[in-house]
Amino acid sequence: MIVKAKISDIDEWLFTEDVPDIYSPNNTLSEKQVTIHRTPVKMCNYQLTTGGLFLMHSVMEFEHPTSIHTDINGETITSQFVFYKNSTGKKTTTASYGHSRHNIRYIPSTQASHELSANVEYTYFMVVLSKEYYFSLIDRHSILHERFVKDIEKGQFTSFSTEDMAVTPEMRKVINDIRDCRQSGELKRLHTESKILELLMYQLEQLRNDSSIQKHEVLKTGDFDRLEEARTILNERFVNPPTHKELAKEILLNEFKLRTGFKEYYGVTMYDYITRLRMEQARKLLLDERMSIYEVSGLSGFKHQANFSKAFKKYFGVLPSGIKV
Repeated sequence: MIVKAKISDIDEWLFTEDVPDIYSPNNTLSEKQVTIHRTPVKMCNYQLTTGGLFLMHSVMEFEHPTSIHTDINGETITSQFVFYKNSTGKKTTTASYGHSRHNIRYIPSTQASHELSANVEYTYFMVVLSKEYYFSLIDRHSILHERFVKDIEKGQFTSFSTEDMAVTPEMRKVINDIRDCRQSGELKRLHTESKILELLMYQLEQLRNDSSIQKHEVLKTGDFDRLEEARTILNERFVNPPTHKELAKEILLNEFKLRTGFKEYYGVTMYDYITRLRMEQARKLLLDERMSIYEVSGLSGFKHQANFSKAFKKYFGVLPSGIKV
């Protein structure tokens, strides 16, 4: 399979990778870092290639609107993630620049162009697998992807879900683990393959549980922006978060849609999402900042140290004192 991409304002291809379709655990990994800072684009691109696999993590920003052209030649299963946010520093009233989307697609061969806005920071994470590689990870006859496999066998372009879904915190963590891995050689290959499988499992779990009919009955298109805004607010104010009623009023969405939509869209309740943010904050303060348990409990949103210690042990399986060194 051949994977390549270019920016409309730049003549040469950003990258061209000829990836063997054959999957073999003995294939070596090839890694590449490419940085481009040339009008109209600023880009930092990491690529990893081996038999049956092309992986790319790219952060890019554009001085004026442009488009990116991708060309994939050969049958592939592609796991695609995109994150985008306002890079001008201006406060936005909605979450329009804080969106994230993902999906899994079968692409028999395609050429596509995507419009890109100015002053928006885009982060793309893409895993392109040959059919052989994909089916080495997930059995062809697995009930996890029955409909998807039927479309693959017909050679028809298809997406696992009719609509892209929001990226969950678990998926973000796996992407970061892949990007930040410092292993090399065989250990790098094993780590990468295991993380790709983990990422696919999180995607399949969310996309399979998505019922388009039910979702459209509960949420309208404009509601998704409000859910993104709700998550942004929780990310910023998880220490002292608004109540469901207060948050619903702030984002102009009724409370039922907020609670139901948040769980459906992100795969986690708002309570559990806040708990995760608090616990990750607490662990960072304990380990990196060397703060006392008393200080951390207050900075993590707990009025009483005993309640913090109980919540911490429930989440991590160990008391806060157990991780301080």
